[in-house]
Parts: sequence; C-alpha cells; structure tokens
Amino acid sequence: MQHWDSLWTNLHLATMQEGYGEIRDAAIAVKDGKIAWLGARDALPLNYQADQQHDGDGAWMTPGLIDCHSHIVYAGNRSDEFEARLNGVSYEEIARQGGGILSTVRATRAASQAELMQASVTRLQYLLREGVTTLEIKSGYGLDLENEAKMLRVARQIARDFPLRVSTTFLGAHALPPEYAGRADDYLTNLIEHMLPALVAEGLVDAVDAFCEKIGFSAAQTERVFQAAHRHGLPVKLHAEQLSDQGGAALTARYQGWSADHLEYLSQDGVHAMQASATVAVLLPGAYYFLRETKLPPIAALREAGVPMAVATDSNPGTSPMTSLLLAMNMACTLFRLTPLEALQGVTRHAAQALGLQDQVGTLEIGKCADFALWAIQRPADLAYAIGANPCVASVFAGRLRPKI
Repeated sequence: MQHWDSLWTNLHLATMQEGYGEIRDAAIAVKDGKIAWLGARDALPLNYQADQQHDGDGAWMTPGLIDCHSHIVYAGNRSDEFEARLNGVSYEEIARQGGGILSTVRATRAASQAELMQASVTRLQYLLREGVTTLEIKSGYGLDLENEAKMLRVARQIARDFPLRVSTTFLGAHALPPEYAGRADDYLTNLIEHMLPALVAEGLVDAVDAFCEKIGFSAAQTERVFQAAHRHGLPVKLHAEQLSDQGGAALTARYQGWSADHLEYLSQDGVHAMQASATVAVLLPGAYYFLRETKLPPIAALREAGVPMAVATDSNPGTSPMTSLLLAMNMACTLFRLTPLEALQGVTRHAAQALGLQDQVGTLEIGKCADFALWAIQRPADLAYAIGANPCVASVFAGRLRPKI
C-alpha cells in the first residue's frame, strides 16, 4: 500500500516538464517534503493511504515560483532619483554624483540588522503572496565586511523564519565604496583576500556576482572576482551588458556561470558563448521599464540559440522597485515579446537552473521538492496575461500548506 503524507486532488497540473506539461483532473502526492506521485486522478493507485487530503477545488497547480534575481534586502528609499531621472538626469550621472547604489549603501550601513530585516520582510510578503517559494537574495549594499555580512545574515534569517528557500549571492563587487574612491583594484584585493573568505567561513554565500559595467567593474576586474570564487568552490553569475557591451556574458560563460543577467547590449558572440556553456539568460524587464531603456535584449537570437531564458523582478530600490513576479512575467511578454509559456518557464524551470537548483525545484516531478502554487485561473497563460491581478489561492512549501499572509 502507498502511504503518503498528503494528497491533492481535483486540480489541473502545469508540470512544466514539456511545455506547460498539462495534466487535467489530476492528483499529486507528497512524502517527506518531496513529490511521491502525480498524474491523472483516475490513475491513482488502487491502494493508498494519505494522512491529509486536500481538495484543489479545480485550481491550476504550478511549481512554486522562483525569483532568481533580487536585491530585496536593503534600507532606504530612492524616489528622489526616480524624480531626477524624469527631469532628465541620467542613471550614470546620478551614480557619479554619489547617488545610485552608494545612496542605498549609506542607508543600509546605518540600519541595524533588525531594522534591515523588518524593511526586507515588508517587501518579501508581496512575493510570498504570489506563490514564490524560492528567492535569490543578493548582498551588495554594504561594500565592507561588516555590512555585507549583515545583509547575508538577514537573508539566512528570512529562510529560517519563513517557508521559503533562499539562495544567497555575494555581490561585493557591486560598486566602489566611498572609502576606496579611485582605488578599485585595492578594494577588490580586500574583497578577495578578506571579505569573501570570512563570509564563506560563516556559511553565508551560495554564489558570487559582480556588476561588470563602465560605472561598475571592468571585465578584467570581474575576472579577478570569478577566480576567487572558484578557489572557494563557488559558482558565479553576473550583471552583464545592461548599459553597454563589456563582454561580461562571454566571461561568465567561460567560467561556467549559472547566469548572465540584464543583457540589453548582449552581442551575438555573447549569445554563442552562453549557448556553449548552458549559462542562463536572466531577463529583468522591471529595470528595462523603470530606466526607460530602448534597446531590447536579443530575444530572437537567444531563442534561436536555445539559451534558457529566466525572468526575475530585480527587486531593488534604484532601478526596479518591483515586488511582483507576476508583473515581471507580463512585462517580459509585453516589452520583450516572450510568449506566456516562455514567461512561465522563466519563473519555474529556467529560474531554477539560474540558481543551480534544477534538480530540486522548477518542475513538478517525482523526487523533487513539493513546492507548489495554486491558481484560480482558466489556463496557465493567465498568469502572464492580467495586469495587477494575483490569482494565487494557496501555496505549498516542502509539502506543507503555507499560511496566508
């Protein structure tokens, strides 16, 4: 006899294994936090026992959504910069005047860990309500050991306090801190020799990222960071080709990086490099929209090359103050011309790959984590269709129904 912890019936599955992977009038069983069985309800084994049974009430069930690029842990507010940009000041000029990332650095350094946690949870709750069960959280607003550690400890605390899987990314090479003005190489030496080893020793880092851009760090400087990450056995990813083509995507591919993110200025050579390394292209339409960018990522070239395309919020205070992954899906369709299927793949199976978690989450398959979202929709494409709607009626993390927030 099959003995399961829980069984969900009277639902439709979008397994995301092949296309949407639709199974109508379906059932799914959970044992020890993993998917133990799934299929059409009339194919259930004759002999089974489930400690708990749930009626899906005809809802659609997808894998729990995955936001694979966020800066959700920070303090402060940058609506003043939003206003300045609308009055004609460029993002680069704001950064050179001490605004931009450094504005958030000052606020984050001034905040206690408890204050930072409180501010971050307010933003987090919006994502949880939309069925997000896995979230990447980057550091990068501390830019010294004490404050980068503070940010990453908050990220780890979020994973302890909420039914959520959190992947942490050390983004110390996000900007040059004011105390190192004009000494970028010296800062990177400190990052490589002191900051990264200490954070790794504390168990705070799952991956390493950098901002490879004219107002960030050069490709050569970024490679120093990647080499240090590899010495610690850590995977890499990169903010690449957002404002100009610095060859960052190809560099990331050379180091077998999990993802290259933004990519508005990605070249054909970069596309080919990503294709060869299976590096995921993470599309961030919120930043494209908020900065009023006009150069589109090369979606057709990525699609033709078979490069997996993920979609994420890029939730951050300066360029994408967005806390809705559903809105990011809609923007990916309306602005970047992704199909609704590609958008949903982008926040499930491809987002999982962008975090190196494709063996655990991202599709509904036997043996994977029982992370689900249930939706009051007519068809899966509805998730990318409606603007401002949240049809999530329930979510499940590791087999347990999450409380409503």
